[in-house]
Amino acid sequence: MGKIALVILGVIILFALIIGGAALSSYNNLVTKRNDVDKQWSQVENQMQRRADLIPNIVGTVKGIAGQEKEVFTRIAEARSRLLSATTPEEKIDADGKLTQAMRDGGLLGSGGRFLMITEQYPQLKSNENFMRLQDELAGTENRMAVARRDYNESVTDYNTTKQKFPTVLIAGLMGFKDKPLFKADEGAKTAPKVDFSN
Repeated sequence: MGKIALVILGVIILFALIIGGAALSSYNNLVTKRNDVDKQWSQVENQMQRRADLIPNIVGTVKGIAGQEKEVFTRIAEARSRLLSATTPEEKIDADGKLTQAMRDGGLLGSGGRFLMITEQYPQLKSNENFMRLQDELAGTENRMAVARRDYNESVTDYNTTKQKFPTVLIAGLMGFKDKPLFKADEGAKTAPKVDFSN
């Protein structure tokens, strides 16, 4: 009877080690993926900050030349302030969407729009070296932000998918791992801007 008890005990210990190893591996995998999501999110925040820092320079340059467009720039400045005061990823995603929409409405983003009209009304903007440099910087920042958002969303998708698979879902539930939000396009980005060359 002693040998059978030892074999059973050995099987139980082996089974516990296998389960424990799988649980530990799942936990470590989730931690790695969560940290990657956090790293990618910090890149998105860096680009948000870069854009937020760039906007006052652009607005100041254009305001000096195109003073009557004050309402547009006030909305952009308010949206920028909301972005800078947001604390959670969800708040920042929402505030970034509002800033993007304000910039799109103001013509700083998209193809032409109001910004094209402003530069046509104030040709001295086109000859302003600082303005042209800032415009190029904004375009570059928007491209970097698009890459950072894509990388963040890929990381979030990988993390959320891993977290939802069995048996990792059990470990995730026990250890309090939560789903991470995807960065989604704001409503204005879903509709292509209209460009009218008839005037």
